[in-house]
Amino acid sequence: MKAISPMRTHRIALGAVLAAALAVTGCGATKDQGSTDSTASATGGGAPASGLQYMVPNAPGGGYDTTARAAAQVMEKEGITETVQVFNLPGAGGTVGLQRVVNEKGNGKLAMQMGLGVVGAAYTQNTQASLNDTTPIAKLIEEAGAIVVPKDSPYTDINQLVDAWKKDPGSLAVGGGSSPGGPDHLLPMQLAQAVGIDPKAVSFVSYDGGGELLPALLGNKIAFGASGFGEFLDQVEAGDVRVLAVTSPERVDALKDVPTLKESGIDLEFTNWRGVVAPPGISEEDKAVWIDAFTRMHDSDAWKAELEKRGWVDAFATGEEFGTFLKEQDTEVAELLKTLGLA
Repeated sequence: MKAISPMRTHRIALGAVLAAALAVTGCGATKDQGSTDSTASATGGGAPASGLQYMVPNAPGGGYDTTARAAAQVMEKEGITETVQVFNLPGAGGTVGLQRVVNEKGNGKLAMQMGLGVVGAAYTQNTQASLNDTTPIAKLIEEAGAIVVPKDSPYTDINQLVDAWKKDPGSLAVGGGSSPGGPDHLLPMQLAQAVGIDPKAVSFVSYDGGGELLPALLGNKIAFGASGFGEFLDQVEAGDVRVLAVTSPERVDALKDVPTLKESGIDLEFTNWRGVVAPPGISEEDKAVWIDAFTRMHDSDAWKAELEKRGWVDAFATGEEFGTFLKEQDTEVAELLKTLGLA
């Protein structure tokens, strides 16, 4: 991925409540006592991995939440794991969850769903925790962004919206399901740059995940939303929202009638991504259990069906490969946020 510049073409590969923290007991991912091979379940030869906890660092209903619950459901259905405890720990753009993961050093039972939103929030929220302190497990998917309006919006195509936005940028509030520095914030900022609007003039309203963004959009508290298109598919089908454009290089299968920004004459592409990390200092055995569980999930027909159903692009990478990608993203996001005056 190349660093973002204010030039005409902008490309970036980015990467979606239980307020009380759930107690995590034990320090290793375990299997039934009948299995003697620590990675037997992960390689398909033994009992399912057990005792796993999967944290979502924002509110229910958003992209991270949807991804984590879909992944856990597939792992359970395929017998890869026993019940995976998926729980939400929202706050500060995902950095409350990030701090929890870093604090759980050595806890091989815990993993966290994440993506670019957490990468950016680690800078804009000035958290002491860093993704560089975590153990990379797997990159799962990529997803195009979308520009969305409620069904009663006066804007029926992206150029109508942009024309009105350019006339008075501050009068049209745009909402996103991430804090400043996250993908739902960077998307409208780059869209503004691409159409000649000063990003500093944009009225951006931050919500903690798509679960909070959607009600704001449906309630007309914002003029339009910017987020992963998968978060709106049910509402599109129900006729409650309209997607004016997607940010991928080509149209997405789930929204065949929706043009890309480039088709609409706007020179911008933007892709979000989601992955999984674990606490620092976990054992190689526990790391293998997580990586192999996600690998078996990825290879299953059930996960392929989830990708097709939700319009997600397969972007699977594990271990060191994902770790290298994560470090590159961290560096490039930091540079971008400095350009925007946010880091």
